[in-house]
Amino acid sequence: MQIAELIKEAKHKSKAAEKCLFDLYAGKMLTLCRRYVKNAEDAEECMLNGFVKFFAALMAFRYENDAAVYSFIKRVMINECLMFLRKQQAFKIVSESEAENVGSNDDGLDQLSAREIFELIIQLPVGYRTVFNLFVIEGLSHPEIAGELGISIGTSKSQLNKARTLLQKNIEHKAGYYAKQQQQ
Repeated sequence: MQIAELIKEAKHKSKAAEKCLFDLYAGKMLTLCRRYVKNAEDAEECMLNGFVKFFAALMAFRYENDAAVYSFIKRVMINECLMFLRKQQAFKIVSESEAENVGSNDDGLDQLSAREIFELIIQLPVGYRTVFNLFVIEGLSHPEIAGELGISIGTSKSQLNKARTLLQKNIEHKAGYYAKQQQQ
């Protein structure tokens, strides 16, 4: 069944269509939620709540193309993650000295993979990670990020710079660890 048909059926509360849409997008949306929410169980909860909100909002959604469906689901998931972080009062501005305490995980893998970089991003303090994800991965501007998070544009820029610096430091640390392992 095509996505347009699934959307039409899901608008009529077809559980089968909802399940197909869930199965189609769940993997990508869980990965998206994990970029914002560190704990895997909390990320899954955000994803599930996001799908509930997606299906509830579907009546107002006008299908244009498959990419629009993906963008709509993605926006719902990001908003759900940001709401979760606000509820947890997890989003706070972190000082550089606090960020220095965030280390990387030396797990002895043979190379620095995309998965490891993903894990290093997850290890960033929540404020850094959130701004980094919204700017670098989602492509939002600093004014948009400031509006979403209720922070100033300057704070958004500062948090992004600190996130990049800390991420680079952690990547270099991880890469240095692998270089030492290969020399032994």
